[in-house]
Amino acid sequence: MHTWTQADMPDQTGRVAVVTGANGGLGLETARALAAKGAHVVMAARDQEKAAAAEADIRSGCVGASLEVVPLDLGDLTSVRAAAGTIAAAHDRIDLLVNNAGLMAMPERRTADGFEMQFGVNHLGHWAFTALLLEPVLRAGRSRVVTVTSIAHHQGRQLDPDNPHLHGNYAPWKAYGQAKLANFHFGLGLDRHFRAAGVEAASLIAHPGLSNTDLQARTVREGGGGPTAPFWETMAARTGMSASVGARPQLRAATDPSAAGGEFYGPRFFSWGPAVKLPVLRRWDLDSGIERLWAVSERETGIVLDTPRAAVEAGVA
Repeated sequence: MHTWTQADMPDQTGRVAVVTGANGGLGLETARALAAKGAHVVMAARDQEKAAAAEADIRSGCVGASLEVVPLDLGDLTSVRAAAGTIAAAHDRIDLLVNNAGLMAMPERRTADGFEMQFGVNHLGHWAFTALLLEPVLRAGRSRVVTVTSIAHHQGRQLDPDNPHLHGNYAPWKAYGQAKLANFHFGLGLDRHFRAAGVEAASLIAHPGLSNTDLQARTVREGGGGPTAPFWETMAARTGMSASVGARPQLRAATDPSAAGGEFYGPRFFSWGPAVKLPVLRRWDLDSGIERLWAVSERETGIVLDTPRAAVEAGVA
């Protein structure tokens, strides 16, 4: 059976791709692969020193790479608005938006806007970023939005609309599961909104399995993951897939011509293996989860993700 790799990606010349968290790990490998296939890649990242190093790293192995670095702090809606404004002003269309950046099992913290940090960065920041870039995404026609979730979404609980930020009820892994379930519901819900609006854009979800990136190590450094965090860091280091291999599910979701909206990509064997289309499980609370997420996200950010209006503004309605 053929194993899908970056070599299977079709030519991306002339396409504009935006990747969040492109300064390291899966985001860096996603940006690298897209640039190598000819895309103009907007590397949206918070740490500008790391972003500059990541850009240099890609250029060193990909002569002629078309790259652009834009500061983006998903934990600050002012930064999200500024980044989206910069990108939209420079690009009238966006062919790929990869919502990749994220935090895992951090100690309890708040974003600049007072959101629980994991829910705020992993979901609400991406919610706002996607909503603010919806016009250029829709203007591109058969564009794709790929949102990165995790196998931890299976452990996540639906949002409590009265306490989405877990005040007085915080636990690092609980918050991570909630945030990753939000990513799951967001990616699938966005495709439903695209279908209802009759636009050509598609939204897909992906998860990387157990990949050896800085995600686990940062959890240990920050001290938020509890006694199991060092175990997962060791597992990732010893048995985890490389970042290049771990990025394949999101790259396949973003570029495989046979992929379609509402699909889910990840490793064949739960945490390891080749990138394949997976069944969308946990359907029993999917409708209510999406509905609840939309209401909470609009209320908390003050930003409405209005696909029909964006389609009209983009001239594709």
